[in-house]
Amino acid sequence: MMDKHVFVICAYKESRYLEACVESLENQKYPSRIVIATSTPNAFIHEIAKRHNIEVIVNDDGQRGIGYDFDFALQSGMNRYVTIAHQDDTYEPDYAAAVVEAMERYPDGIIAFTDYHEEHDSGIVRSNRNLKIKRLLLFPLRFHVLQKSRLIKRRVLSLGNPICCPAVTFRRDRVPIPLFANDFKSNIDWFAWEKLSREKGSFLYISQDLMMHRVHEEATTTELIRENKRSKEDYAMFQKFWPDWISRRLVKVYAKSEENVNE
Repeated sequence: MMDKHVFVICAYKESRYLEACVESLENQKYPSRIVIATSTPNAFIHEIAKRHNIEVIVNDDGQRGIGYDFDFALQSGMNRYVTIAHQDDTYEPDYAAAVVEAMERYPDGIIAFTDYHEEHDSGIVRSNRNLKIKRLLLFPLRFHVLQKSRLIKRRVLSLGNPICCPAVTFRRDRVPIPLFANDFKSNIDWFAWEKLSREKGSFLYISQDLMMHRVHEEATTTELIRENKRSKEDYAMFQKFWPDWISRRLVKVYAKSEENVNE
């Protein structure tokens, strides 16, 4: 079964959370292949990989950026289904089984993704205002008849990005590469979902909470929100769905919601 699904861990520099991520993947009930992809190879990453008998694939083409790293990870996953695991996050034991079952049940699936919770410095957060809004936006995708609708896929994405990137598994042969926005810093995944929403096929939403996304001060998204650098990218994304005057208003609302990410 390991030939069907692979976790490709995007590792960067020396994350103190990397080994916890690896261990959560080793504890999956569905036996998936695990590899590490990195553009910053170092002794720390290689030591963890050696300890867990994991292959390290090095991106040495000289291109730098999160988008390039994600595209490289997607190409490195030679299995049918690919999950780009973020080094700071962890996965519940049923995650791989759930996404593979969804993909096998619905062959028209482009991506399969689960609900998730967060871990902040203050502890585990399973529900807050932002998570509730995202679950509300995703509600139509609970129904398979709507998961394949181009209109519904785009409406789900039109008011923000409710899909958690590390919770997504890709059907590799249905995903164009390059996929991610290499000139973005925060909305590279929203850009990818918008691109895929134009494709024929389903967004398979699994409403079970099956992974943990870590929100901490060292994270890129946290830094961008704190420095108010997301607005231009948010505006660019809203323009893919709305006229200019609506996009400008949505940017202000979206920025305000991100300021209160812990609520």
